Amino acid sequence: MIYADNAATTKMSRKAFEAMLPCMEETWGNASSLYVFGQKAKEALEVARSKVAACFGASPGGIYFTSGGSEADNQAIISAATLGAKKGKKHIISTTFEHHAVLHTLKKLENDGFEVELLDVHENGIVSPEQVAKAIRDDTALVTIMYANNEIGSVQPVAEIGAVCRERKVLFHTDAVQAAGHLPIDVQKQNIDMLSLSGHKFHGPKGVGVLYAKPGIPLVNLIEGGAQERGKRGGTENVPAIVGMAAALEEACANMEKNTAKVSKLRDKLIDGLRKIPRSILNGDEIRRLPGNVSFCFEGIEGESLLLLLDDKGICASSGSACTSGSLDPSHVLLAIGRPHEVAHGSLRLSLSEENTEAEIDEILRAVPEVVEYLRGISPLWKDKLVGKREFLLPE
Repeated sequence: MIYADNAATTKMSRKAFEAMLPCMEETWGNASSLYVFGQKAKEALEVARSKVAACFGASPGGIYFTSGGSEADNQAIISAATLGAKKGKKHIISTTFEHHAVLHTLKKLENDGFEVELLDVHENGIVSPEQVAKAIRDDTALVTIMYANNEIGSVQPVAEIGAVCRERKVLFHTDAVQAAGHLPIDVQKQNIDMLSLSGHKFHGPKGVGVLYAKPGIPLVNLIEGGAQERGKRGGTENVPAIVGMAAALEEACANMEKNTAKVSKLRDKLIDGLRKIPRSILNGDEIRRLPGNVSFCFEGIEGESLLLLLDDKGICASSGSACTSGSLDPSHVLLAIGRPHEVAHGSLRLSLSEENTEAEIDEILRAVPEVVEYLRGISPLWKDKLVGKREFLLPE
């Protein structure tokens, strides 16, 4: 099998696995307990916190462990909204192509009386600092814009957006779930007040993530029940998963330059090959994109059929984000960048890691054109386009 869906989840690294084992065999105590087993677990927890903080130029006091990126997004946004409301500020700025963990939280806040302004994104999937600056008002409580898009891979000008927010004294949160471990992040230099990440996106375990909040930002508890995480997240800490995540993140950051060079080369070869398919189009910015992200739309096919036939050929891929893969609706991300409904239905996301090989890219480039040609050959819609009964929507 060729695994090309690393944006959905990654295989856990050997280093993460080995870091977790002692926490289950030896340091298995409750980190809140005062006796030696508990204190050993507490020590492992704090070492992991320091490792995570060091990867982002943060202080350990700003790192809170969560169940993943979705929880971290929720807590960051709700905390900023609550703080803003206390000051009479109930305006929140985001974008139309955020992850649903952000969009659904914002919808909930709208129902609670907040005004949410979703900025349009350009066709390349990038929001400009000027758009953000123009949208900020005196009653703006928060700007939340993802670091890199999970479907099309576009990387936002985070430092510049953060600088605008810092100048206007507005909190800035970024969902960095796809970026962490793959792109250099420094919360100080990039003016990031809050940041979310998830361990399983960079070869760590599932079910564990991080919320970074600049010290001094009051967080609202989503989970009550104990004094864990400095009283901001009740529940016994999952020390093995946290330690494994920290090890995976440290390894990813240490090897980032080497991995980026390898994966970007594979990505570019894949993009160049898929472009040869008639009536196809790359989604997302060609330059400002994640090292491993390849997102295409192919006119005249259904993405679900494409995925099933690729799976039959031993290729694991996606038509969008993992969280919406069961939906028959076209991707809100592709609609946000202007793809017509019909075209958005024929999407394919291939996301690579350093474990992929050039031989695998060659196999993908052999399989995808074959499947696309087959699906078009049995499509009445495609036949109508060929004889001129319907217009083509993508250039040849």
